[in-house]
Amino acid sequence: MADVTLPAAGLRRRPATLAGVWAYARSHVWFLIACAVALAYVLAAAFAPWVAPHAPTDQDMMNFMSPPAWGPHLLGTDSFGQDLLSRTIYGARYALAIGLGAVAIGAFGGLVIGMAAGLSGGAVEWALMRFVDALLALPSLIMAIAFISILGQGVDKVVLAVGVALIGPFSRTVRGDVLQVKAQAFVEAAGLMGVKRLMVVWRHVLPNVIFPLAVQATIRVSYAILVSSGLSFLGIGVTPPTPDWGLMIAEGRSFVSFAPWIAGVPGAALAILLIALSVVGDGVREQFDPKLKKEA
Repeated sequence: MADVTLPAAGLRRRPATLAGVWAYARSHVWFLIACAVALAYVLAAAFAPWVAPHAPTDQDMMNFMSPPAWGPHLLGTDSFGQDLLSRTIYGARYALAIGLGAVAIGAFGGLVIGMAAGLSGGAVEWALMRFVDALLALPSLIMAIAFISILGQGVDKVVLAVGVALIGPFSRTVRGDVLQVKAQAFVEAAGLMGVKRLMVVWRHVLPNVIFPLAVQATIRVSYAILVSSGLSFLGIGVTPPTPDWGLMIAEGRSFVSFAPWIAGVPGAALAILLIALSVVGDGVREQFDPKLKKEA
């Protein structure tokens, strides 16, 4: 029996072509600028050992708490004499690694739970969605704090805690998309033609769920970075002397009245990255999310 490959007419999918992306970027200058900024952060994080002028933990006690100046420490030093530019560059590596890792865990968990709930129905769907409601009952930061208190501190623990906290929103998104795809005529037609249920899920349901999930994942990277930085700021995230932006801001808040650059440099780096990722995420959603596409 030949498989059914009818298009999902009701989903209004937008072709993801390079030409379409470039045309959108040229007509939206802020999206293009945000992409360039995000790419600069990624490159700085990837090549931190070659880009940073100093090691992130090297101490220059002759120049501790020195202000930004044209010299050996372009953006100044902290209370331990550590170069802020170098620590900020290395901090981008930790921020992006934690954000991407947490979103990957949340998206995978949400995909599994959302697919199982949307395809099964009945008591299984009810039980899974009540579990998701329990995850959504608390804000992501509070839930991450609870997991950190159980798992302990460390970069890997932060990734896991933030990732688990993101499973709830992804699960609801996937379940809604699965229910929408199941109601399409081409899925019902495939079932009536004798196509196996597993093949219908693999060939028709999953592809129409993965794409919106990827769009949502792009949007939530900035949120995951913000939550992880908040954990470090509260002193329950990564441990010193890790060059984490939240930890650096927390260390510099005691000197903000007479050495504002200690907290200001990592704070500015975090704010710029979050804004850039938010603009990129919104642009990707506007360009590729099938729910937002309107027929000409």
